[in-house]
Amino acid sequence: MTQSDSQGRSAFVTGASKGIGFAVARALAGAGYAVTLTSRRQDEVEAAAGQIGHGARGVVCDVRDPQALQQAVDAHVEAFGGLDVLFVNAGVGNFANIEDLTVEQWREVIDTNLSGAFYTVKAAIPALKRRGGYIFTLSSLAGRNPFAGGAAYNASKFGLNGLSEVLTLDLRGHDIKVTQIMPGSVATHFAGHTPTEADAWKIQPEDIAQLTLDLLEMPARTLPSRIEVRPSKPPKR
Repeated sequence: MTQSDSQGRSAFVTGASKGIGFAVARALAGAGYAVTLTSRRQDEVEAAAGQIGHGARGVVCDVRDPQALQQAVDAHVEAFGGLDVLFVNAGVGNFANIEDLTVEQWREVIDTNLSGAFYTVKAAIPALKRRGGYIFTLSSLAGRNPFAGGAAYNASKFGLNGLSEVLTLDLRGHDIKVTQIMPGSVATHFAGHTPTEADAWKIQPEDIAQLTLDLLEMPARTLPSRIEVRPSKPPKR
């Protein structure tokens, strides 16, 4: 799908008030897509939509709430006449030794990163089926590589990878592509981190946005189903 083909098309991006979601939403809007951004905070998502411009819509939505997601997707379809690209990005991270990880922390991560992804896709499938489309799930290299203290996060991303692979099999007959993007270290505000100049070696959110646009340019016959992304030159340890 070339940028000239994107006119009249639309995209729905979760967790888009900052970081990867914001960069992807901005890139899609710049390429001609009508875009809806979601976030749990109204002030942040409205500010992000205003910064993007191009008629982008900022909507308050918690992906842990399937009813709210359905309402947000339905409003998007009503506003823009359909849905072509779904970028499943919303995610959180709680990291602790398994003995110290609380039930509440576990539930927050699983309900957001895994169940929230399911709810998002479930809400969007009817609209995507009407004219075909593309689903991107933002996973992580942590979906293949476990690490100490990562019980909840690893489990959520391992699960998201499995969900993404099943989506490919279930939806390919409806001309819906599914790609799981699995980055390593990205310079974002994830898990309370504040990006600084010291993060210059990391993947930048704009890099994932460019990758998304590049994948949309792929011929319809070809599907890069899993993309692992790493910093090209991490610091020596």
